[in-house]
Amino acid sequence: MRRINGRCAVWMGVLSLAFGTATALRAQSAAQSDKRSQSGSYSLLYSFQCIPDGNNPAAPLVRDSAGNLYGITRYGGNPVGGVGMGTVFKVSPVGTETVLHTFAGPPSDGEYPVASLILDAAGNLYGTTPDGGEFGGGTVFEVTATGTESILYNFCARSHCRDGYFPSAGMARDHTGNLYGTASLNGEYGGGVIFKLSPDGTYTVLHSFNYSSTDGSYPESNVTMDSSGNLYSTTTYGGTSYHGTVFKVTASGTESLLYSFKGWPVDGAAPGAMGLLRDTSGNFYGVTAEGGENDLGVLFKLTPGATESVNLNFTGLGGGYPGGVLVRDEAGNLYGVAGGGPVKGDRWGVLYKLAPDGRETVLHDFTLTSSSDGGGPAGLTEDSSGDLYGALYYGGAYGCGAVFKYTP
Repeated sequence: MRRINGRCAVWMGVLSLAFGTATALRAQSAAQSDKRSQSGSYSLLYSFQCIPDGNNPAAPLVRDSAGNLYGITRYGGNPVGGVGMGTVFKVSPVGTETVLHTFAGPPSDGEYPVASLILDAAGNLYGTTPDGGEFGGGTVFEVTATGTESILYNFCARSHCRDGYFPSAGMARDHTGNLYGTASLNGEYGGGVIFKLSPDGTYTVLHSFNYSSTDGSYPESNVTMDSSGNLYSTTTYGGTSYHGTVFKVTASGTESLLYSFKGWPVDGAAPGAMGLLRDTSGNFYGVTAEGGENDLGVLFKLTPGATESVNLNFTGLGGGYPGGVLVRDEAGNLYGVAGGGPVKGDRWGVLYKLAPDGRETVLHDFTLTSSSDGGGPAGLTEDSSGDLYGALYYGGAYGCGAVFKYTP
């Protein structure tokens, strides 16, 4: 198993999309279960220009009721008197981009954001940076609708970073304004933490992960919350087979292991840097970056009773090393992004659909051979009409990344 942690795991769901390996090439010669759809409309809404407005958008987007999209860029931006260390941006439905905040780095600000944002009813955005801040361990930040930023918490404030550091995943927010998230490293036992941050700034470690076989380690995925306040996510490593876990943490901090991945060739491995999708029946859907029949990752389902099934083994041509969070329509179709692609041309990722009967359709092959496309897709978000939106880490008209729209 490839060991990925710390900065190397900041966004394996993006970087792994971009580069094929010998494993991927071998798998592409196998029989393929996917088909490619020529229907649908694909276009770039916005192309980043690097320094002025940021470059390398590295996370799924969030969307407000007016159709505006919000996200982060890993690098770039143009602050006063320095070089930007990433941005928070807004893209309107017609493709107008606004930089809401440019990160300036320590000690007064975070740097190099990689995680998706969350949006409250007032239009405030909340997110994390894995680096920077007063103690160099990352931050939790808020950016208002008008672009005013506040640092809500600086990691490594406690001795030996027992509060965790390197927060590299999206958070959840409850109805009273509490934020919940993960820091992938350190904590009491060295395996990362899941935390709660109240509106008054009180920081609480709900659970510290360790390396034992009864727990996971390195939580790097977005946190999902149910109506009772229970939190769900994944760890990249740990569990009974050391290939990663799905876990639950109650509002009071009690953790339980829901599933341990077994790895190649049985099921997936390394579900870090992803996230879980929960349907109305309490089933979870997600992807792993490795494992499965071809060791190119899987799309899995986990029932409320913790029964896991592999719904899709990625094959290379139909995608491989999937990343981001899935979306699901009313008919039960799942949509996601992955690496891989056609035999000819650049393999810079695919946009795919998985039907309830298990049939995969590749809706779009991303490519860097055109200025009207890009590569390294970073997850999806969906509007009420079923249109899909996402960010591309590379490409666009200036080679600095882009925001795309796909209408099935």
